[in-house]
Amino acid sequence: MRILRPVLYLIVVLVGAFILFLAFTWVTDYRPEERIVIAEDERAPLLSDSSSMELVIWNIGYAGLDAGMDFFYDGGKQMRPSNEGVVRNIEGIIQTLSSFDGFDFVLLQEVDKKSKRSYYLNEYETIEGHFKVSRAYFGMNYKVPFVPIPLKEPMGKVHSGLMTLTRHLPALVVRHQFPGNYSWPKKLFMLDRCFLVTRFPLSGGHELLVINTHNSAYDDGSLRKKQMAYLKDFLLDEYNRGNYIVVGGDWNQSPYGLLPELPGHRFDTENLAYIEEGYPASDWKWAYDPGIPTNRRVAVPYDRDSSLTTIIDFYLLSPNIRVEEVQAMDLDFRYSDHQPVTLQISLVPKPS
Repeated sequence: MRILRPVLYLIVVLVGAFILFLAFTWVTDYRPEERIVIAEDERAPLLSDSSSMELVIWNIGYAGLDAGMDFFYDGGKQMRPSNEGVVRNIEGIIQTLSSFDGFDFVLLQEVDKKSKRSYYLNEYETIEGHFKVSRAYFGMNYKVPFVPIPLKEPMGKVHSGLMTLTRHLPALVVRHQFPGNYSWPKKLFMLDRCFLVTRFPLSGGHELLVINTHNSAYDDGSLRKKQMAYLKDFLLDEYNRGNYIVVGGDWNQSPYGLLPELPGHRFDTENLAYIEEGYPASDWKWAYDPGIPTNRRVAVPYDRDSSLTTIIDFYLLSPNIRVEEVQAMDLDFRYSDHQPVTLQISLVPKPS
């Protein structure tokens, strides 16, 4: 009995501590409204409804998923690289982004503000400081005080989200919450997925919407299905109003019609998830580069000859926008598990 009693006390203490931890996480859980206004400005000038524009999208992987990393969520063992590795990656990311300094829009995902996994480096402010002529907007999609896994080195505090940089002054920037989440208590430690909408008035009386999105991963597809249905209703409603729409980001699924071949790379044919045909309507266009992968599986460090790759970073365009050129950059996943994709477009004004 003398031996058993301390063991019981220890069990009670551990269970009590776990319950208190769950209670703390639940009380501090980030519960965003469906629609949050990030910025609003009545001084936004009119853009021409026949404008040509350049965009780039890139999931920077919080500067922690470089080519030498595996990741525990994907079957690897690591949670983060060294502090020096994060600094080296963010420097490489900024150097790469500097070539897009004159672009109209830079849409980034997995940008940390204050996270243990990136050694509390404010990546948002660091990147913003290198785009002197651009305006920056942030849509938080991951705010957890302490992620307890992996047990040997918990991810800890995470404060991360979407970052949109633009050379133009938007009239309105809104964070839209995607529906659905994991079951309790897992949802307390997972992302609150969203898309960030920047609106610009056009000379023809309508608006240009540039949307930064990061859809769900690590689910059975049910969350992505809810998100895509919600986004579809939003897109069609805006297009029916006469607006011009560009959606870009990390969809965590492949566009319909993508052929499973990437010259010089191993394409992951076993874990494909395709967006449905004709989404959101048959006259909308997908824009992607079929010859260069945009994402690698992070179960092991990157090896060009053996690593599995895919294309999940791309654009969706409303019918009144013409694709001029789309091109992915092959960086050998040096700084992130994703690669940038650039896009040149032209708005097609309605006949007068």
